[in-house]
Amino acid sequence: MLIDNISVINYRNLSEVELAFSSKINCLIGSNGMGKTNLLDAVYYLSFCKSALGASDNSNIRHEAPFFMIKGKYVSGSGIECEISCGLKRGEKKQFRRDKKLYERLSDHIGTVPLVLVSPADNELIAGGSEERRRFMDVVISQYDNEYLAALIRYNRALQQRNALLRAERAPDGEILALVEEMMAAEAQTVYNGRCNFVEEIIPIFKEFHSHISGGDEDVSLRYRSHLAEGSLQQLLQASRSEDFRVGYTTKGVHRDELVMQLDGYPIRKEGSQGQNKSYLVSLKLAQFDFLRRKGGETPLLLLDDIFDKLDSRRVEKIVQLVAGDKFGQIFITDVNREHIDSILECIEGEYKIFEVVKGGINVIKER
Repeated sequence: MLIDNISVINYRNLSEVELAFSSKINCLIGSNGMGKTNLLDAVYYLSFCKSALGASDNSNIRHEAPFFMIKGKYVSGSGIECEISCGLKRGEKKQFRRDKKLYERLSDHIGTVPLVLVSPADNELIAGGSEERRRFMDVVISQYDNEYLAALIRYNRALQQRNALLRAERAPDGEILALVEEMMAAEAQTVYNGRCNFVEEIIPIFKEFHSHISGGDEDVSLRYRSHLAEGSLQQLLQASRSEDFRVGYTTKGVHRDELVMQLDGYPIRKEGSQGQNKSYLVSLKLAQFDFLRRKGGETPLLLLDDIFDKLDSRRVEKIVQLVAGDKFGQIFITDVNREHIDSILECIEGEYKIFEVVKGGINVIKER
């Protein structure tokens, strides 16, 4: 899969941008705050129906503008073209279309344009709470397994209902509570199975990438931990009712799952240097890319936002060697340093484009 061109109006600091991309490597250079990341975020939005920056939809509209619009033309690996577009007016519901046909449910679009983003925000996978690591698993699995996404949505809906019952002033009807718990348990099993299979399959890919980038000097591990490994969620929920009523929320379930990340046998959040953490995260994201490529049949877009910061030259060279290989398709790279970009492109054969980004304006300055 590749994005042939994009049109962006009033998205964050991008007032009006129309770009045609290289089918292989696209580099965006410019000072911080100029809009490099915002363009990548617009590409991300067309894949996931939301910003990767955690911003609300209305806050993505450029200051004082009444709306934003993003439109991209895509070409599949088999040569099939399609147009994905999104528009949002302030205070209204966003509209997402594929070939001008409006989606009734945004979840139906997820997986249409597989994409992997590697950015400084990934550090939250290590430094942040367990919800960040669950979100990582969910984003990957949902791109190739529609039933997983549907089960996750239904589980979260039932979880909200149970929490509301736990916080109600009057004790809930036992049959209603049992019915909600039964719904949660059914959906949780699908989520649990999906996460188990994903982690089991991605571990060897992740370790292979990390060994290449680090030179094999570090031992990394990844382990999935869940309450469902203890038994039926329905039984766990029944056993925890007294505690859950006391605290006012559900303490057992897949919404409490954890992805344990270790370096040399210890939690990486405590042991890893900035460079080691970056190597761990880049390896994990490249493994995500390879996993999606194998599962979905389409090569995902790869967005690398300022990923070479805090890495030594040896590790940067190893990463460039990897992404320049045949396994990777269309790539977007941002950096503040033109010399850095030039040194990367010297190692790569084939076509590329370099764009300069200045105050939301984007122009091609070199291509091959």
